Amino acid sequence: MKAFIKKVLVLEGLNCASCAVKIERQVNEINGVKATAMNFATKTLTIEAEDINQVEQIINKIKAIVKQLEPHVVVVENKNIDQHGTEQENHKKEIIRLIIGTAFFGIAVAFKFSFWTELTLYFISYLLVGGEVLLKAAKNITRGQMFDENFLMSIATIGAFAVKEFPEGVAVMLFYQIGEFFQDMAVNRSRRSITALMDIRPDYANLKTGEEIKKVSPEEVTIGDIILVKPGEKIPLDGKVVDGYSMVDTSALTGESVLREVERGTEVLAGFINKNGLLTVEVTKEYNESTVSKILDLVQNASSKKAPTENFITKFARYYTPVVVYVALALAFIPPLVIKGATFSDWIYRALIFLVVSCPCALVVSIPLSFFGGIGGASKNGILVKGGNYLEALNKVDTVVFDKTGTLTKGVFNVAEIEVKGDITKEQILEYAAFAESYSNHPIATSILRAYGKEVDKDAIERYDEMSGYGVKVNVKGKEVLVGNTKLLNQENIKFDDVDVMGTIVHVVVDRQYAGYIVISDEIKKDSAAAIKALKDIGIKKLVMLTGDNETVGVKIAKQLGLDEVYAELLPHQKVEKLEMLEQQKTSKGKLVFVGDGINDAPVLARADIGVAMGGLGSDAAIEAADVVLMTDEPSKLASAIKIANRTRYIVWQNIIFALGVKGLVLLLGAIGMATMWEAVFADVGVALIAVLNAMRVMNKKLS
Repeated sequence: MKAFIKKVLVLEGLNCASCAVKIERQVNEINGVKATAMNFATKTLTIEAEDINQVEQIINKIKAIVKQLEPHVVVVENKNIDQHGTEQENHKKEIIRLIIGTAFFGIAVAFKFSFWTELTLYFISYLLVGGEVLLKAAKNITRGQMFDENFLMSIATIGAFAVKEFPEGVAVMLFYQIGEFFQDMAVNRSRRSITALMDIRPDYANLKTGEEIKKVSPEEVTIGDIILVKPGEKIPLDGKVVDGYSMVDTSALTGESVLREVERGTEVLAGFINKNGLLTVEVTKEYNESTVSKILDLVQNASSKKAPTENFITKFARYYTPVVVYVALALAFIPPLVIKGATFSDWIYRALIFLVVSCPCALVVSIPLSFFGGIGGASKNGILVKGGNYLEALNKVDTVVFDKTGTLTKGVFNVAEIEVKGDITKEQILEYAAFAESYSNHPIATSILRAYGKEVDKDAIERYDEMSGYGVKVNVKGKEVLVGNTKLLNQENIKFDDVDVMGTIVHVVVDRQYAGYIVISDEIKKDSAAAIKALKDIGIKKLVMLTGDNETVGVKIAKQLGLDEVYAELLPHQKVEKLEMLEQQKTSKGKLVFVGDGINDAPVLARADIGVAMGGLGSDAAIEAADVVLMTDEPSKLASAIKIANRTRYIVWQNIIFALGVKGLVLLLGAIGMATMWEAVFADVGVALIAVLNAMRVMNKKLS
């Protein structure tokens, strides 16, 4: 599989949503660019290049494209540049310019002057208020970029002057500029809100070398290094506490407000905040592999996977503006030629209204902001969604399939019972099982070794044969020992009695004679029953559990939790087969979700419509394969994710219906002469501002 080089560029000063769409489209056509994703919310452009040697050349071409479309925008490769101060300075200059322009306008309206004095005052006001728009429009025309908001507003207001509607021409430009100013402020506020949600990047690490403590960048720390975390500091890298006791705030990663206790031996993750004690931590992962690094990467790049609604709006905007412009031209010239008594000035005015309304900014800005806000809001609640497409897909879920161990149960196994059959002691059964499981890191094997409590002499093992999904065959001290499930015993033709107990049964056979069994118990998570109920309450039609455990255990847990179906004693490849069977049973438009946590769940996670991994204790393989990650290991977070997806979709469609409805109404009223440019500007800028403010609501959802 060919690897691609990923590069993230920041487009500082980019405030035009339709320009962002054009930039993305043109960059995607550059030779050597495999994929492009423009994130208007964070002003970032992510590209994937086919050849590392072409990257510099591609970036130069991107800079040329940006300069052509938006000359004031600066393309940089440093993601940490803070332009907040510059934005405030620009806002001050803009406010002063608008105030002076408004003063000239007010004087012209309030007092009676001669025609030329009045025209001069209105013209000065117009240049102060709209000079920037006129300049941008002129530059864009020379570059062949006509159908943008600057061109449309320039034509509309110059047209108003041409038909001697001076006050309306200035007022429309003034209203437009004020609306744009507030829209920019709303978008920037939204950007800062989303950035604040992800303010978990550690700034430094206190590296301990001998007796010296050195403050370094987290990227400089390697596995095995010792770091100190003082009260109030963020834990910069994943690791294990080797000394100290404290309470840590995990809310930035998990969304949980309750503080967590950590002490010697406790695993801690980058992004946790140390509240009171001094912690000494041994680093277990480099920064690029740390939890915080992966979370930041997932959330910041989530916009590259656009939802179908986003893609539709992008395509819609591309054709909508030119169509409306051509209709406006027809409206200006055809009716005066064919309708008796119709005047060009009247119909040109109506056509100008069409031009003002035609800008699709309300949709182009607010829809991506809604999805990005939904993803940000989900991350605030400990749910990582890897793209807007997955967030939208969560609205269509009708089947949820759960793994058992580590997903619905805690995955913490303990030896609950040892049953002897034949001439052998419980201690001997446990010892044989410990020898057989000594090479395995499976939770069941770990529980047997923990119960045995002694060092296993691996030199006594003469032959070791592990059969995936069945068990282990070993030769220990001259005896052949089989340790595994019922499938292993059936395969080896060993006679045994059926066992009906709650827990995982590990059978032990010595020299082809059934010796007994060990019962391993796994506790159901406190959250699991609530998760199943919550999913049923929001309308999920089918809830299924797939497990490699024995059927007795699977059926009892499924009944206890209220699941609809359970399939037990499955090997990893059989889980995929069952998932494909369930895929055939769901509705044509419905989506199937699989929730799992282990390495053996990775193939099923990848195969499902939406793969959901447990992120706190789940394996890296499962998290990589998943589309959604639940950072708290609580299955009830899946219902929360679906609620956030529903809220996001609701707000997206509110904006679509509101924007198109108002624009359509004003276009109709303008065509029949019942709307003025005031209504037209509201249909453009006012609607965009309201849509952006509405989109911001998705980030403020409080989940119960």
